[in-house]
Amino acid sequence: MTVAADSATGAASLVQSVDWLAIAPPVIAASVALLVLVADLFVEERRKPLLGYGAVAGLVAALAMLVPLRAGDRSTFCLTGAVQACSYTADHFALVIQALVLGGALLTALLSIGDTRKLPAGEFWFLLLSSAAGAALLPAARDLATLVVALEVASLPAFALVGIKRGDRRSSEAALKFFLSSVVATAVMLLGVSFVYAATGTMHLTEIAARLDDVPGQLSTLAEAGVVLTLVGFAFKTAAAPFHFWVPDTYVGAPLPIAAYLSVVGKAVGFSGIILVTVIAFPSYADVWGPALAVLAALTMTVGNLAALRQSATRARSAVRLLAWSSVGQAGYLLVPIAAAAYSSDAQIGSTVAYALMYAVVNLGAFAVAALVARTHPGNRLGDYRGLYATRPLAALAMGFFLLCLAGLPPGIIGLFAKVTVFSSAVDAGLGWLAVVMAVNVVIALYYYLQWTAALFRTPEPSPASDEAPAAPVHRVPAPVTLAIALTAVAGITLSGAPQLILRFATLSLF
Repeated sequence: MTVAADSATGAASLVQSVDWLAIAPPVIAASVALLVLVADLFVEERRKPLLGYGAVAGLVAALAMLVPLRAGDRSTFCLTGAVQACSYTADHFALVIQALVLGGALLTALLSIGDTRKLPAGEFWFLLLSSAAGAALLPAARDLATLVVALEVASLPAFALVGIKRGDRRSSEAALKFFLSSVVATAVMLLGVSFVYAATGTMHLTEIAARLDDVPGQLSTLAEAGVVLTLVGFAFKTAAAPFHFWVPDTYVGAPLPIAAYLSVVGKAVGFSGIILVTVIAFPSYADVWGPALAVLAALTMTVGNLAALRQSATRARSAVRLLAWSSVGQAGYLLVPIAAAAYSSDAQIGSTVAYALMYAVVNLGAFAVAALVARTHPGNRLGDYRGLYATRPLAALAMGFFLLCLAGLPPGIIGLFAKVTVFSSAVDAGLGWLAVVMAVNVVIALYYYLQWTAALFRTPEPSPASDEAPAAPVHRVPAPVTLAIALTAVAGITLSGAPQLILRFATLSLF
C-alpha cells in the first residue's frame, strides 16, 4: 500500500504546468492556421479575401503576445530532476527572432492579399501560418528534438507554398528542387543529431555542452562527426555555399511574396538553429565549427555577389534572380559574427541578430516593390525598373532606399552601421583575412546595387509592343501592398535616423 502511494506521488511529480504565456506566439499562429483552414470550408468564394485578413489579424495577435514576455525570463517543459534544463525558453534571443519571423510573415501576408485569387485561399493561409508557427517555435527550442521538429514544421509548408501555383511548370520545378535539397539537409542533420545523442546521452542543449567537455576517447570521433553533420544540415537551410544551388530557381518559381518569405524568415530559421547548436550546445568544439563557418562565410558571400553581378537586365525575372543571389551574399555576412564567436565570445552573436533585423526590413521592402512592379511587368526584368520614378515616384524612392541600405551607403545608414558591426566582429576575433574578404565583397555588391538604383531614375526607353510593355496602363495598387512598402520604408528610415541602436543592440547579451 505504501509502495503504491509512493509510486503515485512520484508519478504526480512528473506532471508539470505549462506556461501558456511563454508559448503563446507560436500557439496563436498555429491555432489561427487551423481556424482559417476550417473557415475556408464555409466561406463563399467571393468572401475568400476575408481569410487573408483573418491570417493578418492572427499574426498581429501573435506579435502582441511578445510584449508581456519582454523580460525574457520564462521557460517551460523543464526536467523535474536535479538537472535544470528546459525544452522551451523565451529569453531575449528567442523573443527577438520571434519578432523578426512573425513580422516577416505579417508583411508576406500583406503582400499576398489580392494575389491569392488564382490560388486555393484556405490552403495558402494555412500553410503560411503553419510555417510561421514553426519558425516562431525554433528560436525558443532548447533541445535537439524540439529544434528538429520546429525546423521541419517551418520547412514542410514552405515546400507546398513554393509549388502552390497549380499547372505552373516553373513553380512545380522550384518546389521539387527545394524539397529534394531540404530532405537531404534534414537527413544529414538527423544523422548528426543521432551521433551527438549517442556520444552524450542527452538531447538538451545545455546538457550536451556540459557532457561534450568530457567525452570518452572512444566517442570523440563520433561527437566531432555529429557536430560537423549537424552544421552541414543547417548550412543547407541557410543557403550557405556550396549548399545554395536551390535558391535562384526556387525564388523565381515561387509566388513573389513566398520568395520574400523564404529570403527573410527561412534564413532567420536557419541562422537561429546554427546559433543555438554552436554557441549553446557545441562550445567545446569551437575549434571545429569556428574555422568551418569562417570558410563558409567567405565562400558564400563571394559566390552570391559574383552571381548577382552577372544578371542581365533583359533576362526574364532577372530582378528576382538578383535578389536571390543577393540573399546568398547577405547570408555570408550573417555567418561572420557566428564564426567570430568561436574565437572571442558569445557577445558577437548580437552582431548577427542586428544585421538580420536590418536585412529583414529592407529586403522585404525590396520584394514588396518587386511585387508592385510585377503587376504591370510580369517578366520582372531589371530593365523593367528603368524610369520607375516617372510612373511611381514613391515606389522608386523606396526601392532606391532599400537597395542603398543593402549596399551600406547613405542615406541607408542602417545598412552601413550593420555592416560595420559585422566587420568589427571579424576584426575583434582576429579574423583579419575574413574582414578583407568581406570588404572586397561589399565593393563588388556596390556595383549591382548602384546600377539598379540608377536605373530607377533614368528616362524610360520605348519598348517594342508586347504583353509586358511599359506603356501598359498603371493599375491601382492594393492597399495591403502599399501598407507593406510603407511599413518597411518607415522602419528603415527610423532606424537610419538612430543608427546607434544597431551598435547598442550588437553588444547586448542575448542568452
